[in-house]
Amino acid sequence: MFGTSGIRGPVGEVVTGDLALSVGRALATTGAERVVIGRDPRDSGRFLADALSAGLRECGSDVINIGLAATPTVARSVKWKNADAGVSITASHNPSTDNGIKLWNPSGQAFDAEQRSEITRRIEEEDFDLSAWDETGEEKRWNGANDQHVKTLAETVDVDSLSVVVDVGNGAGGVTADALYELGCDVETLNAQPDGRFPARPSEPTAENCQSLCDHVDATDADLGIAHDGDADRMMAVNENGEFVSGDVLLTLFARQRAGEGETIATPVDTSLIVEDVLAEQGGDVVRTQVGDVYVAERATESGVVFGGEQSGAWIWPDQTLCPDGPLAACRLAELIAKEGPLSELAAGVGEYPIRRKNIEVEDKEELMAALSTSVTDRYDDTTTIDGVRVSLPEGWFLIRASGTEPLIRIAAEARDPDAADEVFTMADTFVTDHLN
Repeated sequence: MFGTSGIRGPVGEVVTGDLALSVGRALATTGAERVVIGRDPRDSGRFLADALSAGLRECGSDVINIGLAATPTVARSVKWKNADAGVSITASHNPSTDNGIKLWNPSGQAFDAEQRSEITRRIEEEDFDLSAWDETGEEKRWNGANDQHVKTLAETVDVDSLSVVVDVGNGAGGVTADALYELGCDVETLNAQPDGRFPARPSEPTAENCQSLCDHVDATDADLGIAHDGDADRMMAVNENGEFVSGDVLLTLFARQRAGEGETIATPVDTSLIVEDVLAEQGGDVVRTQVGDVYVAERATESGVVFGGEQSGAWIWPDQTLCPDGPLAACRLAELIAKEGPLSELAAGVGEYPIRRKNIEVEDKEELMAALSTSVTDRYDDTTTIDGVRVSLPEGWFLIRASGTEPLIRIAAEARDPDAADEVFTMADTFVTDHLN
């Protein structure tokens, strides 16, 4: 039922009003007495939020409905309102046909595997504690969540005046523009009207989808372009020349800014070597996680881990919240540029290594992955199997892992020069093709 980012899928097929009602009942039955609910702009979120609220109240929980809000606003509101849990009705960067449900702890951390398993069990067994007619919960509206998020960001970040273009992507991330304005920036917005059809561009902030933002920044004197997905837990950026900045480069810049001597950042197994190399120069270290921001957040709770990030655009500062906070990331990046110079120069100072990627469609990814893991670990000594199998080599690394959502085996390989990257990729590709033949 739960993936790495909660429940997600097509409305009316995977995600239904019945499911939302059951999640609400299960969450209340586990002991959540007060729950914050917010949603992204998808129209289906209206009835899903209603159904979830009904399930919660039917089992005695009180509901604080904050309406249309970014996922990090929902996650932060749990603590702000002294609640026991939070629920975001969102499919994040998925298309408008989808919706989903994300569950949050007061720390901003997503529900862990044990919590998700308990919710799943109660739904499958219909194990709910329905309240008596006079003991049901109440729903109240709180309209101050976005303002509180803006206030928190303005108190956290220090930015001299910059010119910033924020592409909200018709999503819930308008809080970013408000926060940057409060910080003294000259702010222009693109696609700021919330619209769950995402008519301006696909919701995921990739280089291809952000071409209009790149063109706009290039045609103006803006210092920075910011792009969010539908629920604004992701943040990607465009430099002052209108060039899209890769997630690996952003991750390296954030990590270098945050991690000092003896400190660690958490990042998935498919993250670039450049992060390790740059951090090593200042005495920092990297701990690897499974792919998915929920796993990054789990490692970010450990002592000495000061930052977590995923090159897809999820950025976590554990001293602030364990939820990926796109608006916070946008403000942190603006702060970095204001203090250290143009993003193009900062990115050039980091550099990038050549990386090769390939997806192979397969019939039984689990069986194939099990055989591949055995073969690769038998062949190489320095392997990691927390998510697929990752091999560290003197010249680079390769990773073979099953997709979490599609019938695919994903191959990634990286080295410090192109020829070595080709060689390492060929090693990985050969392992997969040999097992398919």
